[in-house]
Amino acid sequence: MPAIVLVGAQWGDEGKGKATDLLWDRVDYVVRYQGGNNAGHTVVIGDESYALHLLPSGVLSPSVTPVIGNGVVIDPEVLLSEIEGLRRRDVSCDRLLISANAHLIMPHHRALDKVTERYLGNARIGTTGRGIGPTYADKVARTGIRVQDLLDPGILSQKLDLVLREKNQVLTKVYNRRGIDADAVATEYLGYGEQIRRYVADTGLVLGAALDEGKTVLLEGAQATLLDVDHGTYPFVTSSSPTAGGACAGSGIGPTRITKVIGILKAYTTRVGAGPFPTELLNEQGEWLRKTGHEYGVTTGRERRTGWFDAVIARYATRVNGITDYFLTKLDVLSGLDKVPICVAYDVDGTRHTEIPMTQTEFHHATPVYEYLDGWWEDLTEAREFADLPRSARAYVEAIEDMIGAPVSAVGTGPRRDQTLQIRPLI
Repeated sequence: MPAIVLVGAQWGDEGKGKATDLLWDRVDYVVRYQGGNNAGHTVVIGDESYALHLLPSGVLSPSVTPVIGNGVVIDPEVLLSEIEGLRRRDVSCDRLLISANAHLIMPHHRALDKVTERYLGNARIGTTGRGIGPTYADKVARTGIRVQDLLDPGILSQKLDLVLREKNQVLTKVYNRRGIDADAVATEYLGYGEQIRRYVADTGLVLGAALDEGKTVLLEGAQATLLDVDHGTYPFVTSSSPTAGGACAGSGIGPTRITKVIGILKAYTTRVGAGPFPTELLNEQGEWLRKTGHEYGVTTGRERRTGWFDAVIARYATRVNGITDYFLTKLDVLSGLDKVPICVAYDVDGTRHTEIPMTQTEFHHATPVYEYLDGWWEDLTEAREFADLPRSARAYVEAIEDMIGAPVSAVGTGPRRDQTLQIRPLI
């Protein structure tokens, strides 16, 4: 049976939580495979809205086993707070599984993230300051601390003593900050370990067995394609691989088990943090998109940067991820425009580019080349079939589909579960 990847095809915040919600009743496992609590999914069920940061969206379904994969970096205090917050709303996390190999965000990671970002000044990347990047850096440097280390006090103390010898030197002598006490951190984190012990598992083994038994596994990425550390707008990226290829490394599922890759796109474009954004609107239209689309970060509350739909980056996402189907969200936000622009290419110093330019310098100098489609004024939120949409709205979706290299199989016309129009089955 299939493993299905759900991936953002822009700079994040496309509505991946809504897409997961749409598929809950057809999957058995939902796996978060990368990122940390710098990400956020909002899921609306009826009149209830849930903001999730570390937990997979599938945790809201009693029939789904939610899994935090080995590719995620976990702040255990945040995770336990999120579990408790759901418990208070009568949502059980009893089925949750956490990979023993997932790395932990430690106090020195948070401290270094904040101080180094401040030190960069105008060259800062725009991180959330939650320690994500430094945790991934230590993972690659082989000095990281993993979930399984919380189950062995001796190993945890040994690793903390070793890593804090270096980190405290950097904090105190380079940045003039207070050092971190290894014993106090060990005591704090062993306490977290006792609370999450019940969830810890060999999740790669569990997922492999589930697929062998005919179960369906949905792999849910955080952030998005253009924030991928290899394939995104480097260095203004996250520290992990949100692309479909990262789903394999971050979950322990082999690539031959993946049968479908669903890309999520907004009907316009947003991003948070610094970095190039060719279609960004720094005017009243951008503010209109922000207010109409409620474009504020789930995790940080920061205003998102807004712009028109960019078919160039969508084509790129199709290629990089091997996307088989798209879910286009927030089409309703564009109601009320006489003309709706679509970026079909870039102009870079007089040269037209229909693909993302090869170099960072060229991409920073890219200006959008637009085509303008007829707009519509009707309210789309009550539509229940694609045919219910105004002709101009359908033409907009069909034009996007022609440009991005994969079919648009579903369209979102509002935040609720019933405000999704399925053109063809996603699964």
